[in-house]
Amino acid sequence: MDKYYAGLDGGSTYLKAALLKNGKVAAAMVSKSGIDNNGTAERVLQKLCEKEGIGREDIRYIMATGYSRKILEVANDDISEITAHAYGVRLTAPGGYKPGMIVDIGGQDSKIIYLDSNYNVKNFSMNDKCAAGTGKFMEVIAQILETTIDQVGPLSLQSTAPCDINSTCVVFAQSEVISLVARKFDRKDILAGMHISMAKRIIKMMRKSEKSGDILMTGGGALNTGMHHAFEEELMRSVYIAKYPQFNGAIGAALIASERG
Repeated sequence: MDKYYAGLDGGSTYLKAALLKNGKVAAAMVSKSGIDNNGTAERVLQKLCEKEGIGREDIRYIMATGYSRKILEVANDDISEITAHAYGVRLTAPGGYKPGMIVDIGGQDSKIIYLDSNYNVKNFSMNDKCAAGTGKFMEVIAQILETTIDQVGPLSLQSTAPCDINSTCVVFAQSEVISLVARKFDRKDILAGMHISMAKRIIKMMRKSEKSGDILMTGGGALNTGMHHAFEEELMRSVYIAKYPQFNGAIGAALIASERG
């Protein structure tokens, strides 16, 4: 008999859900959280079940993680997002990846999680006090430059002369970008400068004593090709991207659910 387990990652803006079937990712889905996180979770789970052709009763255990994990009544239990992300890479890391560090770029925060060789959490750093270096910052800049969030990465890669964006505060960086637009700087160069600035800000969080092993990017920010390029350029080394990067936390929660269930 097939064994199903689910993970819910309740973020500040989006709710991500993953369904595991016999230890492998069967389906994943994302939806805006809205004002009723629990109702959103119910609907997303139902859609996952319909997609897989099973009933809710076929899911043996549901684990929640993320900001709203405590209010997701549909879940059997909850786990911290740091632990969930560490578990997730056991399924999402590419072949040959040697655990060292996860860089998770979410909508409202950025996290760096340090792993040992068995994917266990050794330590972590987190930026949740300022939106600079997060997906929200990208959205704000995309609006100013009259483009979409999925185009900021490809456009930045076309730059030949990235702008210097020095502000570390999202409010001041926003003003800086508006000033660059007024001075007729090319949108591609502004976006390239933004990605470099964000990469530098997140890299400053990294602890020199814990930079061994490979680096894996997760979160919605990992889908941004410009951000990935900026990280590799600044670090002068290869940076891996997780499979299903946006769902890494939900997949990790589902994997923990399979152990609990």
